[in-house]
Amino acid sequence: MRIRSSFTATATLGAVAVLTAGCLSEGGNGGGGNSNTSDTIEVMYAFAGGQEEGFQAEVNAWAEENGYTVNFSQTGNFNQLINTRVQGNDAPDVALFPQPGIMRDMAERDLLADLSDVVDAGELEQHVQGVLETGQVDGTQYAVPMSINVKSIVFYPKQPFEAAGFEIPETYEDLVALTDQIAATGTTPWCFGIESEAATGWPATDWVENLYVINNGADAYNEWVNHEIPFNDPSVVETLEQMDELLLADGRTNGGRQSIASNNFGTAAFPLFDEPPGCFMYRQGNFVAQEGVLPDEVIADLDNLVGVFPMPAESPEDKPVLGGGDLAGIFAQDNEAAQELVQFLASADFGTLEYGASGNWISPRTDFDVELYPTETWKTIAQIAYESTDFVFDGSDQMPGEVGSGSFWREMVAWISGGQDIQATVDNIENSWPA
Repeated sequence: MRIRSSFTATATLGAVAVLTAGCLSEGGNGGGGNSNTSDTIEVMYAFAGGQEEGFQAEVNAWAEENGYTVNFSQTGNFNQLINTRVQGNDAPDVALFPQPGIMRDMAERDLLADLSDVVDAGELEQHVQGVLETGQVDGTQYAVPMSINVKSIVFYPKQPFEAAGFEIPETYEDLVALTDQIAATGTTPWCFGIESEAATGWPATDWVENLYVINNGADAYNEWVNHEIPFNDPSVVETLEQMDELLLADGRTNGGRQSIASNNFGTAAFPLFDEPPGCFMYRQGNFVAQEGVLPDEVIADLDNLVGVFPMPAESPEDKPVLGGGDLAGIFAQDNEAAQELVQFLASADFGTLEYGASGNWISPRTDFDVELYPTETWKTIAQIAYESTDFVFDGSDQMPGEVGSGSFWREMVAWISGGQDIQATVDNIENSWPA
């Protein structure tokens, strides 16, 4: 599940995904009429808060230099609104898709421009391995990443962690040993909460996805996400068993297993900063390391108070990363102004003016100068993505809505709350998959 920087969870994603697929299948050429020879470009996106402010400043600086005017259309209900506007032949010039599913649906219906000849292949080669493919349909590039987020991050309280003599794990086996070591001191190793109003459950899906790619690799992960591997496959059962042992067993999570479903995903991290800490590790995305999630006093002194390390895999050389991103697509092939903007969003220049210093954005380009990020914490997080051996996109964001933001969420809550066992959980999700 993708939570934007405004941290208002999108409770209707599942219903919206179903609505979107249904409406698009009715036909029509909603996005095809946007040929634009004017100097005004409309850009539609979902993110808000500091990320939106940095993005607007960056794009406005480019627009002023190049003689364009950009109109910004932000919406917290992106999937539904983009569908409505496409059906009304009123699509924006450029859309920044927060989920690849709706982008692919529109590309498959010939609503999006082919960007293969718009963005230079040399520019695309600079993107993090695995990110670029999320904007492709049958090998054709219909959208290019303009931002990424990194979810395979473990946050820890830097000074108490080091004072206790704990060491950063290099392998998953080391992580298990560290968990046992912390538990032996009488402190719960992990902070964990999955409450997010109507979207309760999504943090648990991230945990499952992260462990699945660690265990099985990117190819198998993508097959599972695309339902080429059933949801009740033994590899999924093994992943949930692994999560149970690491995170859900007695003494492993602050507040105990019974508190997880009612513990908000953001405030669940607060015990990290108690004296003494109520837990020592919290796995979450980079978006929590900004104002509005972690306590203000922590954000104000982020580098001194917070340490981060990537979720480790079987070997130090294997570095899979779970994440997400925003994908820029164009709604008319001959829209030259939109093409120039997307070329800028995919270029090495994007992020160097205002955005990189905002502390709310990570470039998808491995050649981006990490020194432009405002804190050592954000530099480290970006480097985790740039050094990844495989970057996989959030699985629930790619699954059909009735699964990814429906049964997957619900069944995680039921399982974690103790209402059912693992086999029933994966069977229920598998049986919910649309034909």
